[in-house]
Amino acid sequence: MAETVIGLFKAEVVKHLGSWKTKEQLEWGTMKWMHWHNKDRLHGMIGCQTPNEKETAFGQQDNELEKAA
Repeated sequence: MAETVIGLFKAEVVKHLGSWKTKEQLEWGTMKWMHWHNKDRLHGMIGCQTPNEKETAFGQQDNELEKAA
């Protein structure tokens, strides 16, 4: 799985957005991509939701179960 994420990063950030002039610019680009990848991208395995949406829905479901108990 790590190879898949590294491949996506190389294809989407390094090759597509590339040409950074400093190490700091590359680090900032990396952080922005990782935030998007972990929080905001649509994910097919969780019903084309973002991880944030899925986590929020799970939290709401968990709260409803606690109230019912």
